[in-house]
Amino acid sequence: MDRVAPMFPEQLSNIVCSLRPNEEKCCFSAVFEMNNQAQVSSRWFGKTLICSDKRFVYEEAQDIIERKEGPFHQELEVLNHLARQMRARRFRNGSVNFDSKEVKFKLDEHGKPIGVYIKEQKDAHKLVEDFMLLANREVAYFVGKEANANGKNAFIYRVHDQPDMEKLKDFSLFARSFGYQLNLNNPKTISQDLNNLLIQLEGKPEESLLQQLAIRCMAKAVYSTKNIGHYGLGFEYYTHFTSPIRRYPDVMVHRILEQVLRGKSTPSEKDLEIKAQFCSERERAAMFAERDSIKYKMVEYMEDKVGQVFLGVISGVKTWGVYVELPEFNTEGMISLQSFSDDNYIVDEKKMMLKGVYTDKKYVLGDKTYVKLTKVDKFKKTIDFDLSTQTEYQAQLITEKE
Repeated sequence: MDRVAPMFPEQLSNIVCSLRPNEEKCCFSAVFEMNNQAQVSSRWFGKTLICSDKRFVYEEAQDIIERKEGPFHQELEVLNHLARQMRARRFRNGSVNFDSKEVKFKLDEHGKPIGVYIKEQKDAHKLVEDFMLLANREVAYFVGKEANANGKNAFIYRVHDQPDMEKLKDFSLFARSFGYQLNLNNPKTISQDLNNLLIQLEGKPEESLLQQLAIRCMAKAVYSTKNIGHYGLGFEYYTHFTSPIRRYPDVMVHRILEQVLRGKSTPSEKDLEIKAQFCSERERAAMFAERDSIKYKMVEYMEDKVGQVFLGVISGVKTWGVYVELPEFNTEGMISLQSFSDDNYIVDEKKMMLKGVYTDKKYVLGDKTYVKLTKVDKFKKTIDFDLSTQTEYQAQLITEKE
């Protein structure tokens, strides 16, 4: 959480291959001519020499966009306008608007977390994202469609399969309990219905819960030579071209694109598929490592809060216990089933519910509940809760004020 492990040696990743301002750099460029509606009229791919005039951090670019003044404010305003046009068109064409939350920590000089916050995606972030999507899509279309008339050019695509319909049906039933409707009758409009649901959820208490459940219905994006399109983005052709410093598939795409432009044969599909599967596996390993690092830092952050009471939301129901999310920290802990001592409870994972045999008391996914933090384990990266009460929570608030 407090350092970067680059794919290439630092001399390459941060110096030689980095677009540092006022230094000439060798690049592989995707150049587009666009009208005011962000429609591409022409494009060009090739090796270039770039001398960047300015290197912005996101916060600096965002400030200029908002104030409409500062270095290159006119250029940034044009780019932001075009990005918004592309974004709106993408959502109209079936892209699913999952605005994922990225947890960040404030660390002291020893690397110990002293604060937690959610990194907000603003226009500057979305601007870069939309132009990267454009380049990735157009490179994939060029190699996979236009330059592949004879069907001999094998390529590395970034593909995303359609969602699991059974999971979507279960999700739809659960969303209905909150008053939301999701029409699954027409497969072509599911993405639009999901987007409408996500818009309705904005700012609601159940937003995080339902968004996470919707994401779990989605397939995982992978690398493959078999192009099935990218469901989540609504693209027929898509690849990863824009980050060759930090992703190996992008390096392979650069090499294939160069071979295609020079009229040379590309590697065999069999060879590329083996590499694509390997890259997908390493991506999953990196994703799990990142999740584990966040869990570890979160457990470390919560360590000095053992004994405190929080208001949480039930985010999962399993045979071994109930998971509760604390929205203020964007973290999750578990109440062991053995901790429910007032009754014998039956677990209904299908309905995502815990139900008492004698009292008929229910604990349902999405319910708010008070919990006491009883234990953290940095080695296992787990957070344990016990049930608490509103009275205990309010007593804690009074004590904190005193």
